Amino acid sequence: MGELRNQNPALDLEPEVIEEVIKTGTDLRQYSREVEKKLRESENKSIQDYIKESQNIVNLHNRINDCDGILERMENMLLNFKSDLGNISSEIISLQKKSVEMSQCLNNRQSIRGHLSQLIDDISVSEEHIKAILDADVTDENFISQLLVLSQKINFVQEQNSKGVKACQDVRDVLEMLKIKAITKIRAYILEQIFKLRKPMTNYHIPQNALLKHKRFFEFLLTNEVAVAHEVCNEYVDTMSKVYLSYFKSYSTNLKKLQFEEAATKDDLLGATETSGRSFFSKSSLKQKDTVFTIGNRGDVITSLLEAPIIIPHSAQQNESRYSFEALFRSEQYALVDNGCREYLFICEFFAVKGEHALDVFKGIMNPTLNLLNKNLEHFAESSYDLIALLLCYHISLRYMLMCHKRAVPALDAYWNKMEPVIISRFEYVMRLNIESIRNCDPNKFKQQDMNPHYITRRYAELSAAIISIDSSYPNELVTKLLAELLEEVTLFIMKMASVFSGRKEQLIFLINNYDLALNIITERIRNNSKEVDTFRNLLETRSVDYVEEILSPHFGGIIQYVKEGELLVEQNRLDELEKQENKQKNLVQSFCYGWKSSLEAINRTVLSSFPNLVTGSSLLQLAFTQLIQYCNRFNKLLTPSAKPQFPNIHLIMVELKKYKTNF
Repeated sequence: MGELRNQNPALDLEPEVIEEVIKTGTDLRQYSREVEKKLRESENKSIQDYIKESQNIVNLHNRINDCDGILERMENMLLNFKSDLGNISSEIISLQKKSVEMSQCLNNRQSIRGHLSQLIDDISVSEEHIKAILDADVTDENFISQLLVLSQKINFVQEQNSKGVKACQDVRDVLEMLKIKAITKIRAYILEQIFKLRKPMTNYHIPQNALLKHKRFFEFLLTNEVAVAHEVCNEYVDTMSKVYLSYFKSYSTNLKKLQFEEAATKDDLLGATETSGRSFFSKSSLKQKDTVFTIGNRGDVITSLLEAPIIIPHSAQQNESRYSFEALFRSEQYALVDNGCREYLFICEFFAVKGEHALDVFKGIMNPTLNLLNKNLEHFAESSYDLIALLLCYHISLRYMLMCHKRAVPALDAYWNKMEPVIISRFEYVMRLNIESIRNCDPNKFKQQDMNPHYITRRYAELSAAIISIDSSYPNELVTKLLAELLEEVTLFIMKMASVFSGRKEQLIFLINNYDLALNIITERIRNNSKEVDTFRNLLETRSVDYVEEILSPHFGGIIQYVKEGELLVEQNRLDELEKQENKQKNLVQSFCYGWKSSLEAINRTVLSSFPNLVTGSSLLQLAFTQLIQYCNRFNKLLTPSAKPQFPNIHLIMVELKKYKTNF
């Protein structure tokens, strides 16, 4: 079959046609002849069609040839254009390279020109600049601005000269001449302001403010002529040292004239008798001053008056005012704080120093003044016996030191630290004299024979309250220790004074009156509790209980004794022995019923007359009656059934006691 297809293309049929022929049973040979016949007919028709369209085909062929010619010319044109474009691209690349090279050259030239222009501007000195430095007044704004420019040019020329820039040689002489002229004018101006400080009655804040306004002048000197800067600084230090020394010497002398003429002496101690020596507070001229043991309003110097204006001596003399030492000391130290802080801050700002260098300059100025003030304090401390004044001076210096720290001025720390041991050592010495004076007191030498508080107790209470109130904000360990020693000696002294009285009741009354006075005075002066307050409160409570027992015993001693013995029997479970004492109980009840109201009256009268402090007397009376009610209750519980009805009702006794209740 394959060979047949190859020999006769007409038989190269599709599989579907072959399949159809097989199904219908058609004769393939016949079918092949029919197909060949159709093909020949179709071929003949095609030939005829081609013959008819031959002219059109010729025309189409001609047109195709024409198009080929046109396309060939277009191809030649495009090839020429491509060649031209290749040439142009090469030229563009060449021009781009040249442009980059020219741009780099331009940038290099501009960069060099900028540096050269800046160099020329920084080095060159204009006529205007020269005229301002030579002719303008030193305080003129034009001079000040040109001085800053001159400083910049000098620094720049020195820097460029070290790099070998030869152009610097052209202006070096001109700049040196201008620098010398500027230094001369600045030196003259600063020295002129310093000399103004030397004039009497000058407000030296004004020249200082003028110098601060032109503090760049000293910076220029320090940068360009160190020797002149040191000369100016030394001249200022020498001048201000004399100014401050003169001011404070005069001020201290005038303040001393305002001090109270009377001063505490070695006889003004806690243990001194009221008639010994010249009393510190015996003259009428002291009516404006508290006693040496009482603080009064003296403590205001460390509170409300700490930053008060300083005392003006001539004004105070006209008003005939007088002051305690601590008030004068506060004024003097406050003046020092104000001037010292201002001076230190001026030094740091104007001379452009800090740390140790600033402290060195400050010491050069203030040391003579500080030495003077230290000598004045030492002179006062050597002869002072006024504990309150000494402690106030210590706390004034402590608070002013903290004030300086808040102002960021450490320059006076050495002064405050040197002052502290001078004051505290004298305070300790005088305090020990007072302690010793109480320790050496002989109770028999005092004329006091009544049971009222002793004047030494009052002195101690006033003094200890003053010291505690002063020292409370910034406690000092030594002061606390000395107060504890003084407290111990005073309590021993009160006990020794109580032993003078022969009766137990009188001794207790004396002790209670003294403890009560000391407690009231101290609690009145200080807000917080202290060791002194706790000690006297405990002693007062203990002695109050003892006194109540003492005044109840004469009137109700039998009942009190029986209660103590009977409760012991109950505790030991010996109730049979308690019942055997029925007769004793009835006797005690009968005795109580007979005189208990009169006894209450007697106790009331005795208590109120024994204590000058009505509040204390009333408290003791109520304490005694409360104790009596408790004894009556305890006694009533011990009574036998036959004796109990005879004993007054507790409610009746309490109603009677209310009659003696006071309003104090």
